Amino acid sequence: MNVALLATAPKAVWYLTRGTGVVSLVLLTGSVVLGVTTSARWATARWPRFVVEGLHRNLSLVSTVFLAIHIVTAVADGYVPIRWLDVVVPFGSAYQPLWLGLGAVAVDLLVAVIVTSLLRVRIGQRVWRAVHWLAYACWPVAAVHGLGVGSDNAQTWMLAVDIAATAAVLAAVWWRLSVATAPARRHSPALEAVR
Repeated sequence: MNVALLATAPKAVWYLTRGTGVVSLVLLTGSVVLGVTTSARWATARWPRFVVEGLHRNLSLVSTVFLAIHIVTAVADGYVPIRWLDVVVPFGSAYQPLWLGLGAVAVDLLVAVIVTSLLRVRIGQRVWRAVHWLAYACWPVAAVHGLGVGSDNAQTWMLAVDIAATAAVLAAVWWRLSVATAPARRHSPALEAVR
């Protein structure tokens, strides 16, 4: 085995952990934004609802894969003492318990959203929707986890990613709230012809 390869392997795992953490944030942000638009039943001729819903579902799946890689590499790295238990039990880690604890809370909330999404037909729409609201709590908890424990959190590029992600989610939620509070418009063929 090549000695240089062995020397760089731990660094490669560390970079993979960092990279998948950032990609997970970006993908989870996209998933939340699409979830917000889906909840408002937003659609256009170019973006029918089934496309938006499918993109939301697929982006959620891909973000889960990147999050799994992020978690596995963080635990497997061994540079800091992160146990498998620390992934799901918040605030018990020997290494940065607050920040890793927030990551564990985000994982727990995300697991609840995923499990209920997989069981949606069996548990019913009302239960699924109630649990799916946890996604609104999961995103900021995950973002704060990254701000606290991320080794790149002071880098300009990472601050730009954090600001862009926060702006996207806040804009989507603001839009959703404005749509929810706007007076309902009646759609009639006569009004559509005037427009």
